[in-house]
This record gives sequence, C-alpha cells and structure tokens, in this order.
Amino acid sequence: MIWSEKQRDTISAPFTHCLEVNEGTPRSSKTTACVFRFARHLIESRDANHLVVAYSQEQAYRLVMECDGFGLLHIFNGLCKMKHDDNGDHLEVQTPNGTKKVYYKGGGKADSRKSITGLSLGSVYFCEIDLLHMDMVQECFRRTFAAKDRWHIADLNPPSPQHPVIDDVFNVQDTKWTHWTIEDNPIISRERREELYRTLSKNPYLLSRDWFGKRTVPQGVIYSMFNVEEHIIKNMIGNPVEMYFAADGGLTDATSVGCYLISENKGKYTLNRIAGWYYDGEHKAMSVQAKEITDDFLPYCRNKACIQESGIYIDPACKALRMELEMLGVQTYKADNNARDIKGSSKGIRVGIEYMQSAIADGRFFCVEDDRFGHKDFLKEIGMYCVDNNGNPVDAYNHAMDELRYANNYFYKNYVL
Repeated sequence: MIWSEKQRDTISAPFTHCLEVNEGTPRSSKTTACVFRFARHLIESRDANHLVVAYSQEQAYRLVMECDGFGLLHIFNGLCKMKHDDNGDHLEVQTPNGTKKVYYKGGGKADSRKSITGLSLGSVYFCEIDLLHMDMVQECFRRTFAAKDRWHIADLNPPSPQHPVIDDVFNVQDTKWTHWTIEDNPIISRERREELYRTLSKNPYLLSRDWFGKRTVPQGVIYSMFNVEEHIIKNMIGNPVEMYFAADGGLTDATSVGCYLISENKGKYTLNRIAGWYYDGEHKAMSVQAKEITDDFLPYCRNKACIQESGIYIDPACKALRMELEMLGVQTYKADNNARDIKGSSKGIRVGIEYMQSAIADGRFFCVEDDRFGHKDFLKEIGMYCVDNNGNPVDAYNHAMDELRYANNYFYKNYVL
C-alpha cells in the first residue's frame, strides 16, 4: 500500500491529545489515515469498549468498518467478528491487549445519545463530526470520562466558519488539528489533480472548500447579505419607538426568543435585535424554559430598553411555549408566519424571507451587542441557513431564523411597506 508522508506521520504519531481533528477536502485520504490510526489505538488501548459514530449506523459501518477495503474488517481480517449484545452491534477484535468491542452507531438525531447512555468507552471515532447532533457528540465525551487511555478522533470536510462544532467542541477540548488537501492523497495523479483544479476553479466556493480545504460560507446561504462587521453594533442608532419579543420553539426543537427594539433616526425606521435567549436540548421541560424566560430574560430586556413590550409573538405551531407562558401570567400572540402572504411568484415563507433580505440590504436590521444575552446562537444560524438545490429553505439551523422572520414581519408590514 502506498502512503503519503502526512498519512504516515498521522498514523505513527504519539497519542498526546484528547481529541484529534482531521479536516480537509474530499478525497484527501484523511479517512483512510484516521481508520488506520484508530486501529492502532485499539491495539494499544487498555480499554475494552470503543465507538464509531456517524450520521447513521449504515454510514458508520461503511466509512470505518469497510472503508473501501481498508477498514477495520480488513485490517483485523481473521482476528475479528461481527457480533451483537445488549449495547448493540459491534466488531469484536482480538488484540495483544485483549478483546476489544467496537460499537458503531448513528448520531445524527436529537435522541441518538440515548443509544450510548450507560456505556463506558475508551475511545470514540467521530465520522463527519459536523453532521452529528451536538447532544450525541457531548455525550460521547462524557462516556469516556473513566477511560484508562481516553482518546477521540474526528474527520470532516471544511464546515461553515460559524458551525457550532468549532466553538463547542474544537475550541473546548485539548485538540490537535490537522489540515488535509487533495495534494495529500498519494493515489491521485498529477493529471487528475490538474483536471480537478480546472473544474473547481470555475466556482469560487468549490475552489475554496474542495481544493484549498478552507472553511467557507455554504452556497445558497439565505441571508448572505448579513455582514458581522457591518450589522453588529455596540449601541443602537436612533430613538426607541417600540419593543416586542418574537419566539420559535417546539417540544423536541430548539427554543429561540429575541428581544426587538424599533428605532427611528432621521425619518428611517430600523429593527434592532438587542438580546436573545436560546436553548437547544431535551433536558429542560418547556415549563422550565418558560419560567427562565419569564423570570429572567423578559425583565432583563425591559430594564435594558427602559420600555414595556407591545407584545410577545410566538410561532403559531408552538402551542406548548404559549401555554406555559400564559400559565405564568404572560400574554402572548400568534406570530405572523407568512401563511397567507403572496408577493408576485413568491408565497408563504419565501415572502417573509424576501422581506428580511430587503431589511438587511437596506440597512434596516442590526444586532446590538449584549454581554449577558448576546447573539451567539443567532449568528451561527444566520451563517448556516441555506436553500437546497431547488431553492427551498433547508429545515435546519432555522429556529432563530424563524424567530427573526416573525419579528421582521411585524416590523416590515407596520413600518416599511
């Protein structure tokens, strides 16, 4: 087998970091190197149980167990068997340090973490870690707390610069980061590389992501006109006119609540998001979330703005949040979700998105910095909220974005149109 210098260095390096991240272009040979390094750790580890997690169990099997003929099944050929026990499907491997069980599971859904609850692990291989649900990723780290030789490895193609895995995982763990490009794949000829470069260079996004391996804002980002340097300000411009809240949430989805203040400056009205409350998880009941919002977030915003809100507008489908807030004495209203809107050839949610795009482009929307209830999750979503190949909004990273649309519908229809 032919190895590149980077592959050899990756496989043979000492295990000195809790997390090793291998990030780079597709077909850069990073996955093959990661699988062999994971196999080496299985041989040296004193722990019995290990895990491979991908978006689905099928992908975990295909990417690491098979890996186009270079997976664990082939590395340990004659020394391994596929088995099943109370903890799930796994590969049982015979090593000089004893028998190892390598479980493989899907981690792309909010409840994926339940499949490993109670399982003690020595190491975890995260396949395409940016596609995994963050609850599953964090639970994997918790499952290795008692390991004798605690270690994790992850691979991924370059994500958006705002992807939560960067701040919530890479920047938190003791991380060793390795960058990969097509140049690191020893089996791709010079002629094929030149062919790929000519093709990718026709599209700046693909060239940046799939050739240079850079973190690039995805194609089709809905609010690409939003600029963090231009649209995030320290202090609101103009005089306050009206304050209100907008919210989106669900029993299994994230809850996002924004405080919005309309200001007027020289006859121009502007929408300002002055604070945000966000919770993405399954551990807090909606009643607990509602109490935190009522007892902490709402009073904080009223005190900051020195004004009483005109209303609290919530996604009509989020009946649970409305009910819990109203049980606490907080009156709410159904948000305008564009259900009846028609504008030319655009209908429904697309009309609301166009209103928001116009508000940003016309300098009518800003995020005002706040030390306590800032816009971290909001900014992650606005950099990831995309359309698919058919031009339809993708149902992901859209909780704060739906909240934003509800808030802007009120502003745009009452102060701009």
